[in-house]
Amino acid sequence: MIDLYPQGARHAVIWLHGLGDSGAGLAPLVDALDMPADLPVRHLLPDAPERPITINMGYKMRGWYDIKSFEDPAERAVESHVRESASQINTLLDQLVAEGFAPEHIVLAGFSQGGVIASFTALRYQAQLAGLLCMSTYLAAPDKLADEMSEAARSLPICYMHGIYDDVVSLSLGWDAKNRLEEIGLAPEWHEYPMRHEICRPQLGDIRSWLLARLGA
Repeated sequence: MIDLYPQGARHAVIWLHGLGDSGAGLAPLVDALDMPADLPVRHLLPDAPERPITINMGYKMRGWYDIKSFEDPAERAVESHVRESASQINTLLDQLVAEGFAPEHIVLAGFSQGGVIASFTALRYQAQLAGLLCMSTYLAAPDKLADEMSEAARSLPICYMHGIYDDVVSLSLGWDAKNRLEEIGLAPEWHEYPMRHEICRPQLGDIRSWLLARLGA
């Protein structure tokens, strides 16, 4: 795990990478945000474990969970793996709190698979976080969310970002996540960009502005 911990940081962002990537793969994103020097933020970029991925012919790669099929919602994210990964991130959140970071000063962010785990974890975490940022992603076990969502998550600031031309996680899956969150009383912010399954330059400015608003600047 990469842990960028500037002196005096009282806020933290946990960044969860996508399938086949690593924490190091998201480090350039953190650099590109160019957060203000007078708001030191700790950035943690953990690595998913290596596991066989069914849709990739069973090849082993870093993945927060296996994907058996994108066609069947039940096979889009193997739930047992999702819960294992979410438990790991939940433990990381608890460790940050034990080190003195207030939950309301912690943002959980993720891209693609990482966004699935970020949302699954944040929406069930027992203390309210500063925010949830989900990029080019979807929900795992959406039908169970209403029963499992924590009371703290009811006022959680949420932002979804998605590429209009995403050919890996279709825009419709992002819209489905947004609509399902609205159906249970949440109010996710939504941004679309003329891009594929990636992060674009205009999006960086929006991420930066959203983080600054969440972290008290």
